Amino acid sequence: MTQRLPPSLTPLDTALAALLRGVDPIATIELPLTEAAGCIAAGTPLLAASPPRDIAAADGWALCANDIVGASAYSPLPLTTAPVWVDAGDAMPPRCDCVLDADAVEVSGRLAQVLAEGVPGQGVRRAGSDIAGRAPAVAEGHLIHPAALLLARAAGVEKLGVRRPRLCIVNVPGAAVTAHMIAEIARAAGLQVQAREAAARDAASIAEALGDLACDLVVTVGGSGTGRRDAAVSALARHGDALAHGLALQPGRTAAVGRLGPVPIVALPGSPDHALAAWLALVLPLVDRLSARQLRRRTTLPLARKIASSVGIAEIALLAEEHHAWLPLAVGEWPLQAIARADAWLLVPASHEGFAAGTPVDAYLMRK
Repeated sequence: MTQRLPPSLTPLDTALAALLRGVDPIATIELPLTEAAGCIAAGTPLLAASPPRDIAAADGWALCANDIVGASAYSPLPLTTAPVWVDAGDAMPPRCDCVLDADAVEVSGRLAQVLAEGVPGQGVRRAGSDIAGRAPAVAEGHLIHPAALLLARAAGVEKLGVRRPRLCIVNVPGAAVTAHMIAEIARAAGLQVQAREAAARDAASIAEALGDLACDLVVTVGGSGTGRRDAAVSALARHGDALAHGLALQPGRTAAVGRLGPVPIVALPGSPDHALAAWLALVLPLVDRLSARQLRRRTTLPLARKIASSVGIAEIALLAEEHHAWLPLAVGEWPLQAIARADAWLLVPASHEGFAAGTPVDAYLMRK
């Protein structure tokens, strides 16, 4: 039986609300630092101060700045006690608050004289200057990036608390290129990805692939349209609940949302542009809810030229940054080259006819 779209398309806001209803943040887990990159922080430990004490920032002679006031090459200052040599990273000796270069001190046997002044803190890394004590490596709900991992390693932390949603991708035969794209995007977003392949494009095979899943969300790729060989939504209706099929979204009109028991599912079209648009509009908000992510940052720039859109349909525009402005690359239909070139995307609400040239718009970055 051929899948059919309903007589009227479901508004994007309505479909998204149905998808998110009852979805709560998942439990926190701890991951080694090598696996935590790209995940969303949750309950990360408070870091100890680093360095824990004053240390030398360079190789040289450790001295007290007050003891060598007035020293110069023309008026060397003899030292009553031998100076202490330190290597970068060594703890500063007691009473020493500066490190002078090797040629600033002359040593001959037991005699030593200083040829230059120093100031407190010169050549010294102060205690807590890298990391203030009792601070997290990254704030709750924010992306764990390489700089956060640097702080954690410097403080001796081996694991971080994260929320890492488990995504299952069910690939319908014939959409392998799109399924690979979605899997790569998902991994880059910090998701734990598992993949399944339906044995065939019929509803029974797809429904079988949807069984016995241990995950937090599911996406199917391919078979969501109304062609004679499309059966992903029929399979969803057979195995779970289809909440909406046929969305007022372009690209992505044939996407569907539903439930497999408590697990949300999004049926993505097999075309790369339609699948990516549905991912951005539907799956990303779901991932953010599951991971308790703080609001994604947007970048505001003026439009280099106008964007025209149809009222009643939410359309996603791909943008490239040129000369401190957003240049529209594609709206509604996306060539693959536009996808590859895009720096950001902009959702034009169904109530809008578009935006005039020069209008400042808030766009989400494609890559972070």
